[in-house]
Amino acid sequence: MKILHVITSLHIGGAEKLMLDMLPLMKRAGHQVELLVFNGSVTPFYEQLLEKNVIIHAFGKKSVYHPFHIWKLRKIIKEFDIIHTHNTSPQFFAALAKMCIKSQTKLVTTEHSTNNRRRGIPGFRYLDRWMYEQYDRIIAISDKARECMHNYIECDLPLETVENGINLNVYHQEGVRHREQLGLPIDKTLCIQVAGFRLEKDQDTLIRALALLPDDYHVVLVGDGERRSLCETLAQELNLLGRVHFLGVRMDVPDLLKSSDVIVMSSHYEGLSLSSLEGMSVNKPFIASDVPGLREVVYGAGLLFAHEDSQELADLITKVCSDRDYYKQISSRCKERAKCFDIQKTVDAYLSIYHELYTNGQ
Repeated sequence: MKILHVITSLHIGGAEKLMLDMLPLMKRAGHQVELLVFNGSVTPFYEQLLEKNVIIHAFGKKSVYHPFHIWKLRKIIKEFDIIHTHNTSPQFFAALAKMCIKSQTKLVTTEHSTNNRRRGIPGFRYLDRWMYEQYDRIIAISDKARECMHNYIECDLPLETVENGINLNVYHQEGVRHREQLGLPIDKTLCIQVAGFRLEKDQDTLIRALALLPDDYHVVLVGDGERRSLCETLAQELNLLGRVHFLGVRMDVPDLLKSSDVIVMSSHYEGLSLSSLEGMSVNKPFIASDVPGLREVVYGAGLLFAHEDSQELADLITKVCSDRDYYKQISSRCKERAKCFDIQKTVDAYLSIYHELYTNGQ
């Protein structure tokens, strides 16, 4: 099959990380797999995909909502058997482009979260409903994301769940660079969160929890984004600048996770967070907010705290770090849970859907 994935960009994020891990495996299975990005800025993910011989088509560096993308999509859609979109603008523009041409190409899209900004705009449900009706298959990355989408659209759609996965081999490899090589404090208890600085990620709660912990506890925040400066200001207001380490975008996340003591995800909501799966896979305790998209993955393995409750988060960090047997127990449970989310399972499920659509379209 000839398969084209379409995404806004290859900046750091969950959907983008999925492209990095998944597309080379689809190629290895014998298919022609290429990627189209609306914003063609060269990023570490972009470079790594090129190194893995994935062909990337880029529309330049204009706005990802530039209407000319629709015209370009009309030309490229007919060249592929499957078009698989991710993120809002590719979803809408591919639907519009397909409507304007006659083609046997099948459209597939993935919903990567339990919520998004569109769902809060009055009347937008009807535009979304039209868009999704243009797709031959809609995939949600968790059962909760599927439930939330079904309740939002309020109509029957070809909707099913394919859970995201990670490359477990990367996170299970023995050995790790020393903290000083990674730029981390050597003799402190480190709590790490890997997430873009976006509204839904709520690094604020972790920073506030740190203010309730002893001075030998530090927080490491990996990622970048629009809210980073706000979090830096919060750390300054709480007199924590020497204890909160903003590392920006890093490509050595497995080493950073393995070198930390506790992994945290304090999000307001998630779909099926790849960062959470990565954090659970490194044999360290994982603590997450008790919200949709995290609760379903973490419950029974890691630890959950009430949404935005910095005091409960601080208490859980203290508890797990003060009891070595409990620390090992939670770490082991998290690692076992992560094994359920191997990227190969995700790839196989996607290819099965593509094959079904391709066969029925012949």
